[in-house]
Parts: sequence; C-alpha cells; structure tokens
Amino acid sequence: MSLKIAAGLSLPLDVVTQTMAILAKRRAGKSYTMRRLVEQLFNAHQQVVVVDPKGDQWGLRSKADGKTPGLPIVILGGERGDVPLEPSSGEIIAKLVVEERISALLDLSLFRKHEVSTFMTTFLENLYRLKAREIYRTPMMLVIDEADAIAPQKPQKGEERMLGAAEDIVRRGGQRGIGCVLVTQRSAVLNKNVLTQAQILVVLRTIAPQDLKAMKAWIDVHGDEEQGKTLMESLPSLPTGDAWFWSPGWPTTDGIFKRVHVLPIDTFDSGASPTPGAKPVEPKNLADIDLDALKDHMAATIEKAQANDPKLLRAEIARLKAEAVKKPAQPGTSSAEAMRDAEAKGYNLAREESLNWLAGVLTDVQIKAEAVAKASAALLQGIEHVKQTRQTSYGAKPPKARLVPQVYVKRPTLGVQASPGNGSLPKAERLILTALAQYPDGRRKEQVAILTGYSVNGGAFNNSLGALRSKAWITRGEPIQITETGLRELGAYDPLPHGQALLDHWMGNLGKAERLILKAAAEAYPGTLNKQQIAVAAGYEANGGAFNNALGRLRSLELIRGRGEIKASEDLFE
Repeated sequence: MSLKIAAGLSLPLDVVTQTMAILAKRRAGKSYTMRRLVEQLFNAHQQVVVVDPKGDQWGLRSKADGKTPGLPIVILGGERGDVPLEPSSGEIIAKLVVEERISALLDLSLFRKHEVSTFMTTFLENLYRLKAREIYRTPMMLVIDEADAIAPQKPQKGEERMLGAAEDIVRRGGQRGIGCVLVTQRSAVLNKNVLTQAQILVVLRTIAPQDLKAMKAWIDVHGDEEQGKTLMESLPSLPTGDAWFWSPGWPTTDGIFKRVHVLPIDTFDSGASPTPGAKPVEPKNLADIDLDALKDHMAATIEKAQANDPKLLRAEIARLKAEAVKKPAQPGTSSAEAMRDAEAKGYNLAREESLNWLAGVLTDVQIKAEAVAKASAALLQGIEHVKQTRQTSYGAKPPKARLVPQVYVKRPTLGVQASPGNGSLPKAERLILTALAQYPDGRRKEQVAILTGYSVNGGAFNNSLGALRSKAWITRGEPIQITETGLRELGAYDPLPHGQALLDHWMGNLGKAERLILKAAAEAYPGTLNKQQIAVAAGYEANGGAFNNALGRLRSLELIRGRGEIKASEDLFE
C-alpha cells in the first residue's frame, strides 16, 4: 500500500517511521501538504499524533464540505477539544498514545509559551522512553506543526530540555518506531541540528533570504549540488500548492527528487485564511469518537499514582533518622571505645545524609504523583461530562453548563490576606507565600505582584522574592511555585473559593472599571462580546485609557480570555 500525495507521487507506507521537514512561507500550502499526508496515513490504519500549537487542525474531524464526518481522531485541548489538556499532563498523554495506540490531535493553542514548554518536554521525553520497550515499538507518525516553537534555533531559558527531547525524537526515534514531520514557515528559526536530521525535505514557495539559507544547510548535508541549485532557483516563484519532494537514497538508492502539485485534502480546511465579507463556514457533522478507552486509561493512571504514594515510606525514613544519631562516648571511656564511638558517629552522620537525600527524592516523587493524579482526574472528569453533554455540531448553541472543565485556566485572587500561620514572617513574604499556596501550579512574577498589591519592579517585592528563593521556599524561574518547605513555613491559609463564590470574591475586590467589565462578560457567559459591546455594557469608551487598562489587568489576572471576542473565565461558573 502507498500514500497518494500528488498525481505523480506516491510514498511507500514505511514513510511512517521516517523524518520529514515541510518548509514554506505563509499561505504557500505547507499545512495543506501536511494534512494530505496525515489523511493518507490515517486511512492506511497508521497511528498519527498531531501537535497543533495554533489550533488550526480541528477540521480533521469533518469532511471538506463540512456536511459529513471526517476522521475519528480524538482532539485533546483547545476550544474544540473533546477533553481538556493542562500543562502537567504531558506524561499521561504520552502513556495514552503509546499504551492505547490511539491517534490524537494535541491542541496547545490555549497554553502560554512556558506551558507549551512544560507539556511538550514531558510528552516528548516520555514518548521516547516508552517507545524503547519492545511491546510498544510499533509505527507512529508524530506531526509537529509550527515546529520552530518546539525545536527553536535559540531556545529561551527553560526550553532547553524540550529542544533536547525533540532532538532525541528526530535523531533516534525511527529505531523506536517514531517517525516525525516538522512543519514551519520559518526554517531560519527551526533548530539546525533538528532540521538537518530530516531524511525527506518538502519545500514550497519560500522568499526570505534567511529561510533559503537554512534550507541550504540541509542541502549541504544531504543533497546534490546541481539538484540543489534547481530547487533553490525555483522556490521564490512556485505557485501555491506546488512542492518539491527530495529524499536522497530513500526509498530506493535512486531517491526522490520531484516537483509536484499536492492533491486536494479530504477534510475541512480549518486553517484557511478568512475572506473579507465572507461568512465563516462551520462544519455541521463531525466524526464521532469512542471515549470509553480513554476514560479507562485515565482511571488506571489515577490508581497507579495513588498506589505509588510514598507517604508510608517517608514516615519510615523519619523513624530511621531518629535512630540514626547515637549519643557520643561518655568521659572515662577507653581510647578504643572512643575510637569505636567516633567511627559510629561518622557512620550515623553519613547515614543521616543518605536518608535526607532519599527523603528529598521521595518528595519529588510525591509531588509528581500528585500532579499526575490531578491531571488524570481532570481529564477523567472531562471525558465523563463530554459523554453526557457532547453535541454533534460545533455550530449548535452552546449549553449553559461548561462542556468540559477547562483546567488550564487558573484561579487568581486579588488583595491576598497575609496568612496568620507564621507571624514571624515579614508581611511581603507572607503575602507572596499565601498567593502561591493558593495556586500550586504557579504564577508569573507579574501576576504575583498584582495579587499581592506590590509593584513588579519595587524593591520590597523583589527583595522578598529573592529572600524566599534563597531559603528554597519558592522555585526559581517562571512560573513561580511554592515548595513543600515554603508551605510548612507558611502554615494555615485561606484557600480560594470556587464558582459563584469566586465571582462574588472578585466583585468585592476589583476596581470599578474591572468590576463593570467582568460583570458584563459574566452576564454574557457562555457567549462572548467584542470590545465595543463590552465597553458599551460597562459604560466606557472602547478607546479610552481607563477601559483598556482595566481590560489588560483582567487578562493578566486571567478573569477574561480573548481579544477580538472576549469571554469570562470558565472557572467563575464551575
């Protein structure tokens, strides 16, 4: 069986474990080419996992005309997902796609940049690790759209592990059954160590000199100079949909070097650019999927996380530590006895250090187990709710209740009251610890400043952050999280309310402009309002400074979402 890509080009089925790079400028047809390949692989009963950072690929579930169902591929995350994703669920999703061997679309469009890094790091690392086992070494194609965001040429702080995991997949994934398709409009910012490992180069119209130069790096490693010249000279003027497929030495020693026009896709083009004056088209029929297997897997994951809870072992370590340090030798003992006492003391101190180290490891294990259980529980709850309320059309009027719990939305608060648990802490430190205790997933520095009422650049705030970091009561980098030691030092604190109580809390703490804007958004929920509508409802000018500042503040606090269309946070309606 082969995969029909163009009138003059079919790829053998074992492309599923090859590495391919699809490069082109915006709107030249790269996503279309990727979609054609995904459809062909899925219809050939191959496992496909698509990573979609922009939320453009949900149309896979409907046919091109929008009237008939498309591919029954589960969508995880995003506004149109069957179930939600949260940044900490990367390991669970890796286990799901490997152990259950399902095809899935991972929509990361609602994640912030650091949340994408958190999710993709654990997803890619665990995918690579699990596929090393012989039982799971089956063919799977991992398709990464906007690949420069996952494997950047210049990774930002905190993205290094994600890049390393992507390199492992691209370099050595084929031996474990993992093929990879890297799709980007900016080949210049796609990591060159990753790009040059691609076996198959697919290039559509490209104009930017820096992107052409990046392609030249691949040609210098793999290609023939004369063929490279032919390809490079044609790229600026290639018609939309025309693509070069170049694979030296694969699938035969003759390889592939061919310019083709990619055939039409069979599924709904959800990533197409809007046309001025045209009414947006929404598909009416979507392929149904079976969520029972996903639910069963999540339940098993929760059970494993609970079974691995190390609380009892930690208690035993505490008991052993109490016994570890013996009394020193008493005066009047012989020199031999004193020597034995000294040796015993040295042994016990070393033993205590080992136990301390093990206790630290177990703390990390427990934190990880709790995160896995939390993410699993959220997915499981979402699956069950979807089964009861799922609609067959995206165009239908949304229900008043939330379709699934959107766990990626945090619950911020304002005017945090300093915890009375530890009166010896300076006020600023207590406020910061209290705010972070209410958000175990962490907050950005800007958010912590807003929540505690300090200036993000103020000396008191930054000095307090530095002091807490030096004592290891909060983590370094972003998002900032409270550590287990920090929680113990803080003591008792008031948790955040939920649902209506959370909305009431905000109405009592926000300034006038923020309160009126949030009230208007809440009254429209689950619908949305555009900027002009929400300004009128709140009694402000849409271009006024007070209104826009309040709007930005509410976005920073994550009480509203969206820019063109504004919607109240789902957490206010749980």
